[in-house]
Amino acid sequence: MTQLPPPTRAARPQNAATNEYDDGPFTFRPATKDGHTASVAIQGPSGSGKTWTGLCVASGLAEGRRFGVIDTERGAAALYVNDLSVAFDTLPMRRYDPRDLQKALAAAAERRYPVVMVDSLSHFWSGADGTLDQVDHAKSKYGGNKFAGWKDGTPMQNAMIEALMAYPGHVVVTMRSYTDWVLEKGQPVNKGTRVEQRRGIEFEFGVAAEMDASNRLTFIKSRCPAFRGLVLNQPHGARDIAKPYLDWLRDGAKETDPSIWVAAAMSPEATVDSLLALYRDVEAASALASPLMHPETKHPTNLGDLIKERGLALTELDAAAPEFDLVVGAGDVVEQTVPVPPYEV
Repeated sequence: MTQLPPPTRAARPQNAATNEYDDGPFTFRPATKDGHTASVAIQGPSGSGKTWTGLCVASGLAEGRRFGVIDTERGAAALYVNDLSVAFDTLPMRRYDPRDLQKALAAAAERRYPVVMVDSLSHFWSGADGTLDQVDHAKSKYGGNKFAGWKDGTPMQNAMIEALMAYPGHVVVTMRSYTDWVLEKGQPVNKGTRVEQRRGIEFEFGVAAEMDASNRLTFIKSRCPAFRGLVLNQPHGARDIAKPYLDWLRDGAKETDPSIWVAAAMSPEATVDSLLALYRDVEAASALASPLMHPETKHPTNLGDLIKERGLALTELDAAAPEFDLVVGAGDVVEQTVPVPPYEV
């Protein structure tokens, strides 16, 4: 009996499947508003009305549904619980590690809040264990070089903002601001106000506005044409901001349900190819960073990592499946299957 020699092939490098996700093709698709949600940032000094205005905007975006507030302001939002027509839940926080905000957003997504409000986002920059503290802690790894500490701080900050922008619902944040004084020729010069967060962060949001001590709101950035150059005195957040913003977003657009993506990722019928295609669809919707609780482990994760995890697990199963060879007997031809020895690396 003569046995045909088993195939010899190199094992697939472990990172090859990962690269299929991370190094995808550059594919243009038709432009659409489908699935876009509102993101509003309101900044201002203490007493300008940020929290109340933010709550009103959130209640308008929620359209009668209960929403969630991530509270760093020692319960300030809860003081208005009887002043709104919409109920809301609060999550008090006393530690402001940017990674903790990602976990809080995942918890909010698990509760399926249509709107999440962060009051305020400034704490995750300059509060205890915020980004600035993370940079200060990290500098010891680089010989006390604080500038080098940003190698750790910047990715944390960026991941936090990505999770916030990819929340599967509407987002409202407040941020503290202060007067920026600069010494010029020995004299203090007022350079206007500066937000207490990463410089330029307001431009991450679809709509950004600044409030002053007179409760006057000025839009400083807006993708929504209705707000460009607009100034509102003591604005009604639900009527003046939430409604026109929603009307514009929904004009010619379809809403999407991220839970459908999660169900597709966890489906028993999912394949390596279907998961890779799903990843591309979610990527095109800018939703890879959408925070969620892992359906099995109940640990915070995001939609992109969940899909990739499932895809790589199926890839490993396929690679571990036994191969078969054909054995040809002398005389009569008999087909018989036997497992092929392990691949040669």
